[in-house]
Amino acid sequence: MNLRKRHNRASAEVHTSAMNDIMFFLLLFFLIASTVTNPNVIKLMLPKSSSGQAVSKKTITVSVTQDLRYYVEKKEVSVEALQATLEGYKNIANELTIVLHVDRTVAIQDVVQVMDIAQKLNIKLVLATEPK
Repeated sequence: MNLRKRHNRASAEVHTSAMNDIMFFLLLFFLIASTVTNPNVIKLMLPKSSSGQAVSKKTITVSVTQDLRYYVEKKEVSVEALQATLEGYKNIANELTIVLHVDRTVAIQDVVQVMDIAQKLNIKLVLATEPK
């Protein structure tokens, strides 16, 4: 029987501190990546059709400055030509939405004028605001 102590044997230890760091970074990466993706999106492979119509949704910006200059997609337009310009965009896209950016000093009548044009053309309009 061998009663001697076995001090010559190498210890079997596994250092997991480096693996803990890697697992933490992977967990952090997947948490950040999951918040960026849209959970309401379902990817589908839709069937193809030769007689199908494409529905385009387009958003355009209309801006009114303090000195009552009207801009459609960063191009200056006169008030008289605003309706004709929006009709051109309406012909391009089936479902059109206007995002209206108005300076806070502009009178409400000028805002309502743009809203009336959008109503006549049957275009959805959203008024842009800044968060507090």
